[in-house]
This record gives sequence, structure tokens and C-alpha cells, in this order.
Amino acid sequence: MTIIETNSELGTASSPGLASGSRVASLQDIQKTYYMGSLSVEVLHGINLDFYSGDYISIMGPSGCGKSTLMNILGCLDQPTAGKYFLGDEDTSEMEDDELSTIRGARLGFIFQSYNLIQQLDVLENIEMPLFYQGYSEKESHEIAMGLAARVGLQDRVDHKPFELSGGQQQRVAIARALAVDPLVILADEPTGNLDSKSGLEILNLFDELHSQGKTLILVTHSDELAERSKREIKLMDGRVESDERLHA
Repeated sequence: MTIIETNSELGTASSPGLASGSRVASLQDIQKTYYMGSLSVEVLHGINLDFYSGDYISIMGPSGCGKSTLMNILGCLDQPTAGKYFLGDEDTSEMEDDELSTIRGARLGFIFQSYNLIQQLDVLENIEMPLFYQGYSEKESHEIAMGLAARVGLQDRVDHKPFELSGGQQQRVAIARALAVDPLVILADEPTGNLDSKSGLEILNLFDELHSQGKTLILVTHSDELAERSKREIKLMDGRVESDERLHA
């Protein structure tokens, strides 16, 4: 499947961006400990990672290594116990919940294994949701969402509900929704985990094209095929960075 290029005024909402190759996120000595009564479990141990504009990154490791916790911190869904997390030029480490919610909505796009679409809404309305929360007008939201539906090849499905779509089509809706506010970083958690091989390949091709267009992608995955497509592979083991390799130029 090929992404259909759209006029930038229609394809995404405009937002402040960073020059290609500039640092978009930085984890500095990140630690995360969960407390359950008198029991404490340290999940992340001093993580130091920088992410740059245009990066295409896979984060891998066995179950329990800290991938999900790391993704939650990157997505401003959780706070580190110690250390600092910068998203763009903003230190999120001590932000209150309402501040984290604001920065999530404006600067991050999320893609989940289970799509997380609203079943009562059609394709267009699902894509429009982030724009609604960012205060875009109905006209602006409609134009942006139509452009993105075309961009992921779903312009003829905009009035369909999620249950009327295949898994691959639902994930494309989720990708279009993630792109709606032109986020600084796109985060994906096992994005091909629920898909058959054909649909999974379509999504992999879509990620390749998004990368070629300069999007910054950070994906948590167990899929070797997806990891091989990425340009940088980070492996976690027991809450530490075991390796951080540049795979391709």
C-alpha cells in the first residue's frame, strides 16, 4: 500500500517542529520503582537515551525487561521515580497530571496493538478526536481528517465504524489519528501484534513511508521483521539498556 501525499494544509495540523536531526526527546538517568505496600520493585535502572528528529527506532527485549514502563514514560503516561525526561525542550519529569495531558495531546501520537478506536464513531470521527481536544474548529478538523484518511488509503471508508473494518484497516485509522496533530514523536506499542501477515506487511510499509517523510517513530515490538525495518534498535534487559545500535544509514 502507498501513502497518498496530501496538501500539507489538509494532511496534518500545523505545529511547531524541530529541524531534522535535532533532539526531540531525552531520558537522563531515568529510574522507575513501583511500591506495593512495603514491597518495592525497581523496573528501570538509570536509563540514558536521546532520540532525534526523523529517527525510526525499535525497542526490544524479553517480557518484564521494562519496555512498557519505558514507553509509558516516553508517552507522558507515567512519571519517573528519579531522573529527567525532556520532550522537545520541556522537562516533563515533575509536571502535574493536567500538564502531562496537555503535552500528550499536543506533541505525541499513539498507536496501540488493540487500535483503541471508539466503536460508536466512524473513521472520520475517530481521526478527528485529537483535533477536537486541541480546540480545532469543525471545519478544520474535517479537512485535516479527510486528508489523513486519504493519506492512509481509507478515503472510501470514512463513514464506516471500526467493527466494519479489517484489523489492518483499523490500524490505519489509528495511524491517521496519531498523525492528526502533527506530533513531535509517534509512539507505537506492538502495532502489528494483532494482524495477519498481509495486514502486518501493509502497516510495515506504511511505517517505512512515514519515516521517509521525516516522521519520528519509536516502536516497542517483539517482531524481528519490524525491528529489521527500523534504523536504530534499542535492546533492554532487566531494566537497563543492553545495546543501542544504528542498523542502517
